[in-house]
Amino acid sequence: MSPQSYALEAPIEQNVFEGLNPAAGMLETEKKQRLAIIIDDFGNDMKGTDEILDLPVKLTVAVMPFLRTSERDARKAHEKGHDVIIHLPMEPKQGKPEWLGPGAILSNMTDREVREKVEAAIKNIPYAVGINNHMGSKVTGDKRIMGVILDVCKEHGLFFVDSKTNYRSVVGELCEEKGLPQLYNDIFLDDVHTVNHVTTQLRKVQERLQQQETCVTIGHVGVGGLMTAEALKRQIPEMRKRGIRFVGMQDVAQARAKENPGRPGFGVTLP
Repeated sequence: MSPQSYALEAPIEQNVFEGLNPAAGMLETEKKQRLAIIIDDFGNDMKGTDEILDLPVKLTVAVMPFLRTSERDARKAHEKGHDVIIHLPMEPKQGKPEWLGPGAILSNMTDREVREKVEAAIKNIPYAVGINNHMGSKVTGDKRIMGVILDVCKEHGLFFVDSKTNYRSVVGELCEEKGLPQLYNDIFLDDVHTVNHVTTQLRKVQERLQQQETCVTIGHVGVGGLMTAEALKRQIPEMRKRGIRFVGMQDVAQARAKENPGRPGFGVTLP
């Protein structure tokens, strides 16, 4: 992609929420609208890191383990009041192995090797309250490996968020079996690295929140990090006016756990 593609676009004049149900713009205390924004790929001093962390709402910061700024990014995110989760590299169906980074979970590993990798990642990222997958379209479809990962999550009181890189993921099914809250990404914000595209995706988020109480969306630092930060910065004030509450994934996990009070052993510490 050319350098010009990364240039910030001119301010967007149109109302991104035009055409939505007018009721969605009302500050209705009785109508809950919770938005959890996960930002992936922290840990290597990526573009947009500071801009994302400085946004005036609560975020969930997903930090890749064993990289040069992994611990620093996690501590800074925690200090700013954001949730921290581990962005655990997992083998995809396609893609280059070097994209995974250190500490990756591979499909040819034994149960013990998988467990050791997850345990090491937990030790590497301070303040982590959960885990989500980096890539992982192959591993999230593997019951054996995901079973081990989720067992470790449960033992440490962590939740797991399925990034939904695989439509045939077994994560939800296994979470149900193991008494863990089912958490998953609803929509990616920045698969195209422009402010206009991220803004369009935020419109889709708003539309979803007219139909469901909670929406989980994922963006990234890195190549398009400045674009994602800029689009969010522009739209956050309007979304707040419309009654959207920005929450961390721990809030979502706790709410899901409370919805199932009879289920034993949720891997989330309730307040």
